[in-house]
Amino acid sequence: MPIQILMPALSPTMEEGTLAKWLVKEGDAVRSGDLIAEIETDKATMEIEAVEEGTVGKLLVVEGTEGVLVNAPIAVILEEGEDASAADNLSAPTPAPKSETPKASEKPAATPAKAPPATKPAGGGGRVFASPLAKRIAQDKGIDLSSINGSGPRGRIVKADVEGTPKAAPRGKGKPQAPMGSIDARAFYEEGSYEEIPLNSMRKTIARRLTQSKQEIPHYYLTIDCVLDELLKVRKHLNEEGAEQGIKLSVNDFIVRASALALKKVPAANVSFAEDALLQHHHSDVGIAVALEGGLITPIIRRAEEKGLAEISAEAKALATRARDKKLSPAEFEGGSFSVSNLGMFGIKNFTAVINPPQAAIMAVGAGEPRPIVVNGEVKAATVMTVTLSCDHRAIDGALGAQLLAAFKSYIEYPPSMLL
Repeated sequence: MPIQILMPALSPTMEEGTLAKWLVKEGDAVRSGDLIAEIETDKATMEIEAVEEGTVGKLLVVEGTEGVLVNAPIAVILEEGEDASAADNLSAPTPAPKSETPKASEKPAATPAKAPPATKPAGGGGRVFASPLAKRIAQDKGIDLSSINGSGPRGRIVKADVEGTPKAAPRGKGKPQAPMGSIDARAFYEEGSYEEIPLNSMRKTIARRLTQSKQEIPHYYLTIDCVLDELLKVRKHLNEEGAEQGIKLSVNDFIVRASALALKKVPAANVSFAEDALLQHHHSDVGIAVALEGGLITPIIRRAEEKGLAEISAEAKALATRARDKKLSPAEFEGGSFSVSNLGMFGIKNFTAVINPPQAAIMAVGAGEPRPIVVNGEVKAATVMTVTLSCDHRAIDGALGAQLLAAFKSYIEYPPSMLL
C-alpha cells in the first residue's frame, strides 16, 4: 500500500509551511533517514527525512508552494513491488487560503484529498476540537465552530477552515459588521497612492503572535536606571586580556549574564503562565532578540546562569549568525524563560517591549549615555543605561518584578558580583 509523506509540524505552533525544495525526484529509491525535502517556516529552514524505505512514487506539492497545511500529504512512497499507478488517485493538498480575495480570472485550486470530518454530537452540543488560532478567528467572525468540518488531523478545525468561511451576520441585521481590529487600511487611501508589499510568513507570524500577546497577556512595566561605569572598565580590561584568544565581550553579554543570575536569585520570577498553573523553570534560558530582514527572531542561550561571559559571547554570536541565515532549529528559538531586547546600539534611550509567549517577562535595554547623577550629595557625570521590564501580571506581581530588576541592577553595576 502506498505510504503518504505528510507535511511535518516543525514546532508546536506551526500550522503551515513552505515546501522550499525537493531533494529527491519521482522514481528515486529512499531509505529511512534519507533527506527528502527542505521545509521553510517563518523562522527557519529545516530538512526532513524519509521514515520509510521504498521508491518515490509521486511528489504531490511543487517546490516553492507556500501555505501547505501541517499533516497534508506532500509525497507518496511506493513499497517494493508496487507500481507508480498506485499513487495516481492521490491528489495534491490545497494550500492554506490567502487573506486576499482571488481575482475572477483565477482558476480554483485543485480539490484536496478529503480529511476525516470532525466528530460532532447531534444538536451541536459537546466538545469541538479546534486550534487556538481557529477559535479566535471564529470568535471574531461570529462563526459557530460546530458547523465546520475540520481538515486537520482527526478532524481538528484549523485556521484554514475558518478563514474561508464568511462572517456570520449579526442578529436582527442583514449586513455583517467587521470585528474590532480588522479595519483594512486600504479603505483610507486612494488607489495608486501607495505600493502594496505582501506580508511574508515571518511578518504574518509576528503580527499574529504579538497581537495575541497584547490581547491576552496583562502587561505592566517597571523601569530602572543602571550606572555602567564599573562595567565598562571591567569590559575593557577583559577584552584586552582576551584579545589573543579572540574574545570580544559586548555590553549585551554582561546584560544576558546579569539577567540569568537575577532569575536564579529571584526564582519566583523565572516562570511561565500555564492557565491552571505556573511553570517555575529550573534554569535561566535567556532569549536575545535578533533583527532580520523583514522581521526578528529570539534565539535562546540555554542555562545561561551556568555560562561565563566568554561562553555567552561566543554562543550569542553563533546564534545570531545562524538566525540571519535561517538555519536555527526550533529548539534554538522556542520556549525560553526570559528575553532581552537591546536597541541601545541605535541610540534608543528608553522603550517597552512586548512579551514573547510562553515567557512571562522581557527586558528592553536602552543606550548607555552620559548623565548627571547625585553621589553623596554631589552631582557627578556617569554612564547610565535605562532598562524597562515588561511583566505578565498573571505570573509576576509588581513587587516580584521589582525584586528581579533590583537583582539585575546589582549585578550590572558591580560586575565582580557575577563571579560569586
